[in-house]
Amino acid sequence: MKLPDKGLAWPEIEARLTDAKKDDFSWRDGRMALYYYYLDDELSEVQKRAYAAFWTENSLGKRAFPSLAKLEADVVAFGLDLMNAPEGAAGTFTSGGSESIFLAVQTARDWARATKGIERPNFVVPRTAHPAFSRAGHALGVEVRRVPTTRNDFKADVGAIANRIDEGTIGLVGSAPCYPFGVFDPIRELGALAKARGLWLHVDACVGGFLSPYVKRLGHSVPDWDFAVPGVMSVSADLHKHGMAAKGASLFLVRAQELKDKHQLFDFHDWERGPYVSYTMQGTRPGGAVASAWAVLHHLGDEGYMRCARLIMDNKAKLLAGIGRIPGLAVLEPSELSIFVTRSSDLALDVGAVSDAMGTRGWLIGRQAEPPGIHMHLNPSHHRMVDDYLADLAWAVGEARAKGAKSAHAGSTY
Repeated sequence: MKLPDKGLAWPEIEARLTDAKKDDFSWRDGRMALYYYYLDDELSEVQKRAYAAFWTENSLGKRAFPSLAKLEADVVAFGLDLMNAPEGAAGTFTSGGSESIFLAVQTARDWARATKGIERPNFVVPRTAHPAFSRAGHALGVEVRRVPTTRNDFKADVGAIANRIDEGTIGLVGSAPCYPFGVFDPIRELGALAKARGLWLHVDACVGGFLSPYVKRLGHSVPDWDFAVPGVMSVSADLHKHGMAAKGASLFLVRAQELKDKHQLFDFHDWERGPYVSYTMQGTRPGGAVASAWAVLHHLGDEGYMRCARLIMDNKAKLLAGIGRIPGLAVLEPSELSIFVTRSSDLALDVGAVSDAMGTRGWLIGRQAEPPGIHMHLNPSHHRMVDDYLADLAWAVGEARAKGAKSAHAGSTY
């Protein structure tokens, strides 16, 4: 790209930006299986206006912008309360789930180094744990040991995890729920194991943190997973997923303020400018993300989050029933929250070829690798697509059968 000799006026820039998006998939009508969370235009307007009101403020500079310190504290306090944190717990507003997970691994590493003298640490995690744990381990010098899950329900195998613990193990991970299958790991059992072995247990609730409490109140079965479970030391939960906030926004929560201050904090003095102190991996942080999250919490309120949960679970029930009526397809069980996987129940039907056919009708399909399937992560806006999705899915199965096709996209990425 070469810069124009003279700067362009906004109408021309806007036109070019609009043109750049012409081949993007449509998220507004629910034709994407991932990457976005949308309720309605009213909420989107709240997100945008709040973000714009603080678009230039830097959340690193709390002395300059005490408003952001207050807004962030309010958001963290809501998350701690929702997730049953004890008195004296603490939290940090981050850029997303990957940073929250990074902070979990780093804080546990520094805690184990300070309290146990462990210099070659490892985390033991179920294979379904998010790749961000391995990414954090790579950067932080922490070995991440992935353990196969149980075969019948895709949940963490507590016995197998216990067998991988050694003198260098500092922590365990459980997901609430995991992203590949949408099932909750047995957090109570993992908590008991962590307490018995003196280990850090992190619960990755990036997907479920702001959804499962409301789904439980609707009467659905949701296992215990948060700070009410003994042994849980930290939790990650994404505001920009089912918290419905603008990207990027997540929370990293710890059981005690002391853990945050002693083992999460980066406190640097060895340069001429003076002390540099940060609880996150970022320096400059966009104030707009904080303001937008705060505004969304207040706009939706308890009633709004209940509405989102009800939409998601009602949509899921309709989709599962509809998929069950399509010969050759079945939903992988169990599935406990907003995620489910559609698989082929017919050896002659390549579910990847079904996904390919869906793509020709404008659907961005999530492709499950093991076992091959169609991965769906529901958000409230998917109520717009249920009938069209089921009709096109039935058509796509017919297309794949008629052509005897095999998918050319087996290696598609997340």
